[in-house]
Amino acid sequence: MRPFKAVLLAVAASLLALGTARADVTPHPLFTDNVVLQQGTEIVVWGKAAPGESVSVTLDRKASNSASTATAELTADKDGKWAVKLPAQKAGTGYALTVKGKNTVEFKNVAVGEVWVCSGQSNMEWSVNASEDPAKVKAGAKNPNLRLFTVQKRPAAQPIEDQTDLKHFTKWDVSGPETVGNFSAVAYHFGQKLQKELDVPVGLIHTSWGGTPAQAWASTEALEAEPSLKNYVNPVKGGQVGPNTPGALYNAMIHPLLKFKVRGAIWYQGESNTGRAYEYRTLLPTMIKDWRKRFDCELPFMIVQLAPFGNGNANAVTYAELRDAQLYTANTLPKTGLAVITDLGNETDIHPKPKAPVGERLALAALGIEYGKKIVYSGPVLKDVTFASGTATVSFTHVGGGLVAKDGDLVGFALAGKDGKFQPAKATIKGDTVQLTSEFVPEPVAVRYGWVNFAKPTLNLFNKEGLPASPFRTDDAPYTTQPKK
Repeated sequence: MRPFKAVLLAVAASLLALGTARADVTPHPLFTDNVVLQQGTEIVVWGKAAPGESVSVTLDRKASNSASTATAELTADKDGKWAVKLPAQKAGTGYALTVKGKNTVEFKNVAVGEVWVCSGQSNMEWSVNASEDPAKVKAGAKNPNLRLFTVQKRPAAQPIEDQTDLKHFTKWDVSGPETVGNFSAVAYHFGQKLQKELDVPVGLIHTSWGGTPAQAWASTEALEAEPSLKNYVNPVKGGQVGPNTPGALYNAMIHPLLKFKVRGAIWYQGESNTGRAYEYRTLLPTMIKDWRKRFDCELPFMIVQLAPFGNGNANAVTYAELRDAQLYTANTLPKTGLAVITDLGNETDIHPKPKAPVGERLALAALGIEYGKKIVYSGPVLKDVTFASGTATVSFTHVGGGLVAKDGDLVGFALAGKDGKFQPAKATIKGDTVQLTSEFVPEPVAVRYGWVNFAKPTLNLFNKEGLPASPFRTDDAPYTTQPKK
């Protein structure tokens, strides 16, 4: 009997230990050492515990000149879930976050500052190691006030609510030569410039997946609510969910972030939607408005306009149409900015290596739009056009210190008459305008600039602050990607 009793005792002890382990208070995996919490708003901390377990959360700073303590307590619900709200805190480092239940979990080197979500497809995913001058970038990467978190790739058929099902969440790292190499290059350069300009801690949550379309990053509810997009929402059969499944990346890589307070988002995506560029005029704003609703704030959204890329036919216009859809979004939604990179493309490489200017231009947009800095944060953007005596006169916003032609005469402009046939135009800067003429178009009625996949030679209209003008068109001819009526 003794052996049998010994087995029973061992089983009982194991069950007791298992029950105790399950009762341990466990914060959401977004909370680790080095985490950055958003300043200037209430801070939400949440997790799991035993049903009915008493949980207390303390955010403590022992800095000599700015010591502070914030504490909140509550009881876990019947499912063991808990979430507390702490009052807004000042930006800084040296915080500790302590969660107590039947056990105690303490996170060290916590900071309070500015938190941004960094999402999209491969050009957002593209690492520092794979980009321009990786050794130089890593050598200058040490920055205790810049923190990095990566959400690993995963699709899901439904929004993930169970935090124990977030094994694809990593941990917060402090920026340094040994941590930035595999991190998003665009996000890193964005964060470095933002941190330097604001002089507060910055946290970056990188969540992207190469080759994925925008509909995978939108919730199925948002897609279904928009009549022109509801065709994307079909019942998932056999559990066949992949990275291109509508809603699948939202479910696994955005939804679990929603309680975490953030300042805004940067977005580099669109290559996988160029075949349906006209639809993107609806799809991208729908996704942005959905994220704003679900993050419960007017989430500032900074967009990278697609780089020039031949895509097998440099003179085709699908990329031009997608860029125009991005420009349309930036012009029509509040708190939405555009980083133009017409000078950084590669005809045969969809992943141009220079990523520092991309991240830095995104940071400029954020600084001007969200943080109210009195800076020139955008290149020239079409304002209007007038036609008289065979000349088109184009005016712009965001001219900064003035318009300039970089490296020679202006290129990339075209004029069309009533026949709709565009011809190359001679372009001359006159003050804050560009004047256009063409011997082949005596009576112009429409202007296009950079309206091709990959412009040859490189587009060269800038403002004096070194920011390139966005491609545009003034006509309303149907997109080539526009569905036929």
